[in-house]
Amino acid sequence: MQRLKPYIFAVAGLILVNVLARWAYLRWDLTEDNRFTLAPPSVQAVEQLEGPVVIDLLLDGNLPPEFARLRSEAVLLLEQFAQHHPDLYYEGMDPVAEAAETPEILDRLQEMGMKAASVTTEEGGRVSQEVVFPWAVVNYKDRSEVVPLLRNQLGASQEDRINRSIQNLEYAFADAFTRLGIENPQSIAVLKGNGELEDIYLADYLSQLGKYYRIAPFTLDSVASNPGGTLEALSRFKAVIIAKPTEAFSEGEKLVLDQFMVRGGRSLWLVDPVAMDMDSLRNQNGEAPAVGRDLNLDDLLFRYGLRLNKDLVADLYCTQIVLATGSGNDSQYNPVPWVYHPMVFSAEDHPVNVNTEALRLQFASTIDTLENPYRKTILYRSSPRSRAEGTPRMIGLDVVRREPDPDQFMPGSLPLAVLVEGAFQSAYRNRVRPAELPDFRAEGPDNKMIVIADGDLAANQIKDGRPLELGYDQWTNNSYGNRDFLVNAMNYLLEDTGLINIRNKQVSIPLLDAARVAEEQNRWRLLNLALPLGLLLLLGWGLHWLRRRRFSR
Repeated sequence: MQRLKPYIFAVAGLILVNVLARWAYLRWDLTEDNRFTLAPPSVQAVEQLEGPVVIDLLLDGNLPPEFARLRSEAVLLLEQFAQHHPDLYYEGMDPVAEAAETPEILDRLQEMGMKAASVTTEEGGRVSQEVVFPWAVVNYKDRSEVVPLLRNQLGASQEDRINRSIQNLEYAFADAFTRLGIENPQSIAVLKGNGELEDIYLADYLSQLGKYYRIAPFTLDSVASNPGGTLEALSRFKAVIIAKPTEAFSEGEKLVLDQFMVRGGRSLWLVDPVAMDMDSLRNQNGEAPAVGRDLNLDDLLFRYGLRLNKDLVADLYCTQIVLATGSGNDSQYNPVPWVYHPMVFSAEDHPVNVNTEALRLQFASTIDTLENPYRKTILYRSSPRSRAEGTPRMIGLDVVRREPDPDQFMPGSLPLAVLVEGAFQSAYRNRVRPAELPDFRAEGPDNKMIVIADGDLAANQIKDGRPLELGYDQWTNNSYGNRDFLVNAMNYLLEDTGLINIRNKQVSIPLLDAARVAEEQNRWRLLNLALPLGLLLLLGWGLHWLRRRRFSR
């Protein structure tokens, strides 16, 4: 009995530890990048949901290795969320396998915006193509939110896309939890009446913002007769979007917008200082004049430290347009680089632009930042190989036929999008005001505004009368980061910085070198088989030798 005591104590201690673990669960994250620790906004997002949360993980079944890694990371993340929400459950679902019995399931997924990803894998000299659905659906009460697990990245390898996607997982699920938990959303006004973009061109952007905020159109038509009432109505909104106005603002309208900003209203300006678009080139045989557009905003923005120049940015780092050659059945459509559609990359130096894909701009202009008390952050610049071309000037499609001289595209790094922050002072301070307001304010609290010198940045394309995803180009089948950036911009303006901080979280995922794996796989397989067997033989021989030595005496 005396000999059994140590074993009895060990078993009793093990049982006690397991019992205590059920009541007091502890985890330690020893990773350098806190990979297994949820950010406080993520915890807050899932804890605000009261009741069962069921997540359908569509990335399931026999997956390629990279996507199997993405799925395991998603499962691990959901287990972390479940620690903060006991009623959170998830289950795997393989749409491809279920489609064999229920073919219409793939059509339903497509209608919900969940497109399949085609993956080409190569192993042992064999190339195969598989279809996966890198999506999840979060179900809460009578609502559902779709979660994309795979992020697109221009020019990235499959491993880089998976790595970027793993970094984005926490944000993707926390974003869905946040949208499901919003009860009293803030209100945003979309300015109308000055020739702004039509609703169908803003449909995708406003649809995304509608998941977080209330969206409503607003016109300044009543400023002439009732400026005070117009300002009071506009002040009920927390922010305003001015998307590509084409008609000049009156002095009274500018005064109302100025007072809206001075009183704390946030503003997102997408302005084209130059009148030029691709439709003009198509309708005028490939050549059209680019002329400055007088919106009567120069003095207003100047007082806030910005000057929008009436020029066009030509950039060697640009996106493509598709030109047709031939006629009838012999027509060919060829993508060609178009220097007036810059592709700008984020410097990743601010929460608004971190982890966003390249943007596609169209006939953008430059912005000068002026000395004044406000803090100005340049969110996006053109590439080092870019220049500003003055207007008026003729723009023709024959540019694509000439080989560009890189030395002519200087000085580069031209500001295209600027954030202004500070305690705003009225542009009409110490000036004759065009209208009398009952409560004119010369200065106000800390505020923010973002000005982008490209009105089409927020415009989605249209196909068969329906809006496409913002940032997607149907002619080249490329996707850009316009939507993510603009949603980030509004989140930042309205101080919803929790989700932005989650997006900025960096997670390092060490990936295997595919070439080295193919080269050394036989050696490692042999080592994994031979080493354990060798250790067992060595241990057996050693025990046999010890027994012979012990009992031979």
